[in-house]
Amino acid sequence: MVSKRSEGDLQRRRALADAAAGVVQRFRCVIYLCAAPNTNIAVPREECTEYAQAFGWEITEVIEERAGLLPPRGRAGLERALGYVSSGEAGAVLTAWRSMISSLPQEYDEVAREIEKSGGFLHVKHSARTEQRAPL
Repeated sequence: MVSKRSEGDLQRRRALADAAAGVVQRFRCVIYLCAAPNTNIAVPREECTEYAQAFGWEITEVIEERAGLLPPRGRAGLERALGYVSSGEAGAVLTAWRSMISSLPQEYDEVAREIEKSGGFLHVKHSARTEQRAPL
């Protein structure tokens, strides 16, 4: 679990990370959340936002999709997230649980490979063990 930090502490961490890396622009990510229709995903959204902030990542976009069990290829929101990585506007797609990409390992791996081919990475906040206990 990521602890809450004050805005001043977050700014100091960002400045230190930027100075250490010699980077003018911070690392950027897209938060992608997918759930069944009428599901409240406010908590995973907040958790992913706090997680990104703890690493000093800039959030390019937060995409919430209510696609349910559609395969990854059938989701417009996921395609938008992939587009941010392929265009260089983001270096990662951050999601709360693996199942928000796909519950099928082959589909999940395919999305992860596509993001990597575009020069980014897919990052899942919760482990599989945590996911089994988390209601969606």
